[in-house]
Amino acid sequence: MPSSRPQAKKLPSAEELSQLVSRFKSDNKSANANYREQSLKLHGWICAKCGREFERENLHLLTVHHRDGNHHNNPKDGSNWENLCVYCHDDEHSRLILAEYLNGTKS
Repeated sequence: MPSSRPQAKKLPSAEELSQLVSRFKSDNKSANANYREQSLKLHGWICAKCGREFERENLHLLTVHHRDGNHHNNPKDGSNWENLCVYCHDDEHSRLILAEYLNGTKS
């Protein structure tokens, strides 16, 4: 007489989980590089806040800031991105942290 209980699903092995995590990290890195390249093409090699222009030698100092704070919101039209130099990017985030603190929205 067959059992009416459903069979337990086999859990993935440690190696399968490791491969899955590695694949996810790899996919995520390429997606991040892709939106940075897109933002640089769309908005140019200039800081949207201070106006500093960048060359190939110092382009690593130009970052992509997500206006809504959601790093997963990457529309192809670039509407959630602005290129900021590392100094302006740090300033932008410190202002947000200060505003949250003053409004009592973060502890």
